[in-house]
Amino acid sequence: MGGKARAALRRFRLRGEAKLNIVGLLLAAGSASRFGSDKLRHPLPHGVPIAAQSARVLRLEIERVVAVVRPGSDALADALREEGCEIVVCDNAAEGMGASLACAARAAGECGGYIVALADMPFLRRTTIAAVRDALAAGATLAAPYFRARRGHPVGIGRVFYKDLLTLHGDAGAKKVLAGNERAIVKIPVGDPGAIRDIDTPGDLAPPLRI
Repeated sequence: MGGKARAALRRFRLRGEAKLNIVGLLLAAGSASRFGSDKLRHPLPHGVPIAAQSARVLRLEIERVVAVVRPGSDALADALREEGCEIVVCDNAAEGMGASLACAARAAGECGGYIVALADMPFLRRTTIAAVRDALAAGATLAAPYFRARRGHPVGIGRVFYKDLLTLHGDAGAKKVLAGNERAIVKIPVGDPGAIRDIDTPGDLAPPLRI
């Protein structure tokens, strides 16, 4: 498929996604205490910061992305804004991922569905994001990619769980919603190791690096 054809196909997909009102929620408010420095702004080998790369891939498949950051993360917010994300500052981000996800969902508003992605997963393939998005579009209320039987990210959450997202707190993130509705999850097998590869320490950046 040529470049013009791929671009036309992407525009078609984004128009369909816009009609469904599926929004990406990018969680970029973690403390990164194990990394030893500003993890999300750490450059990858091609010079793009970890969080910016995560946002860039997500935006290839999801037109509207709301990124949540911690207070005082002005440089990170600017980098994510440059990637086309809407920015929300979560004042209680220190409470954990659940609180950050609730902030992001509240900022996004009630939508047709949500793709919950982590800003420290820059090796995720766009095909994995598309598969989760398409599962929501097909009527799934919950969807997640599975690499070698391990559940990964991003996670798709349907509109029916919007109020549940608003009440999240602590560090569990979307796990609380998934755990309480295990049978509803559409499990998508993927050949994408990036779906389970997050960056917690500098050692996690060791080869193989596939961007």
